[in-house]
Amino acid sequence: MTTVRDVLIVGGGPAGLSAAARLAAAGLTVALVDEQPELGGQYYRRPSPAAPGDHRPEGGRLIARVRDLGVDCLTGHLVWGVDDDGRTLLATGPDGVPARLRGRHVIVATGAYERTYPFLGWQLPGVTTPGFAQHLAAADGTPVGERVLVAGSGPFLLPVACSLLDAGAQVVGVAEAGHPYRPSLRAAASLRHPARLRELAGYAARLARARVPLWQGRVVTRATGDDRVSSVTLAATADPARPVRTLDVDAVCVGYGFRPQPELARLLACEIRADAVTGDAEPVTDRFGRTSRPGVYVIGEAAGIGGVHLARARGLMAAAHILARENGSTPGEIARLAAEIRGLDRFTSLNEALYPSPARLQDVLSRALTGDTIVCRCEAVTAADVRNAVLERAGGDLNATKSWSRAGMGPCQGRFCGFAVAGIVRDASGGEPCGVPVFPARQPVRPVPVETLLALGEQAEGAAG
Repeated sequence: MTTVRDVLIVGGGPAGLSAAARLAAAGLTVALVDEQPELGGQYYRRPSPAAPGDHRPEGGRLIARVRDLGVDCLTGHLVWGVDDDGRTLLATGPDGVPARLRGRHVIVATGAYERTYPFLGWQLPGVTTPGFAQHLAAADGTPVGERVLVAGSGPFLLPVACSLLDAGAQVVGVAEAGHPYRPSLRAAASLRHPARLRELAGYAARLARARVPLWQGRVVTRATGDDRVSSVTLAATADPARPVRTLDVDAVCVGYGFRPQPELARLLACEIRADAVTGDAEPVTDRFGRTSRPGVYVIGEAAGIGGVHLARARGLMAAAHILARENGSTPGEIARLAAEIRGLDRFTSLNEALYPSPARLQDVLSRALTGDTIVCRCEAVTAADVRNAVLERAGGDLNATKSWSRAGMGPCQGRFCGFAVAGIVRDASGGEPCGVPVFPARQPVRPVPVETLLALGEQAEGAAG
């Protein structure tokens, strides 16, 4: 059976919810698909019943509005591929039954995943990403450990550290790879964004009251322990081979921001390019979120990292453009949203200027990886394995390196190791770019039960008969 609606939205986070509410309010039929059992995405993820209160009540209100407007909310549905017509999406429902989904307009709002980078011992229990720690602490009131280091790069580290403090953990420190909090002319530009500056000041004050040190220009290079992590080593970002501090911990949260999820956009044959600043693969979109495929939009973090406010504005802009084509939007609405997006883009550009670019960190950290560091945890592939594949067989080609080394062939399909593998390939090739810096999208984009594929084939045979 094929579900057909005016608009099909994949991703129930801030961007997808905002677009769905606007379109449904205008009278269009909308299906909102998300693989999680509840809407909200990572940012508006609903708290567990045992958690006190709601840490982001505006998300609950937006979800309630979407449901009240009659949006067909297909939660628990994993979109894993595209049918042979290049337009119909293939999904698996919560009961394992396959589904085909189609819309006159398709909006991809699949969000982002955290940018990780390997180091010795990162496979130990107790080593997590900041996003995982934030979810446990803020949504469930559970800290990832008792003595926790928060490390990596980006403004997200500070609220994570504050959430851990609120959950009862001792935060031994925050290690930022760059120097974004050092007084500078660039930092003075934050005065143009008073709301965001107040938010940052609130986090900094909370950490200061708890006497949490903030180290700048530091990266995690090693975690050690038996049954779980027990200590971590920090080194200078400019010279990762030079350790500067070792800390006793029982948990460490390391992440270098976020990366767009481009897999579905790639399966839909949307044009993809490498972002010059981040090195990430991003769909090519115009100011409305339109891609190179007619009728296909990419919005929110899937179109480029910019935070929740920009994600919601992008969702509303795509909805406004669709409504303009359906004679339900006004030029004034589009002009207002365009002005809002320009302001939010300026704040995104400020963040990119203050924090080290992921592409630069990729170069620095790739050169410092020791050969015995496990890069691909799914397949237990080391940095030496990847370098040997590049030098002996792959010749600087990222996909060939994947084939010869097996890095990125596990269940995560390179979501965790892909950024690091691309950096190693470029470094081992003498700094030459390796094309679009992600592995090719393959379907299914996530593991799917064989029974689902068989049932899908039976559906197709029944329809043909």
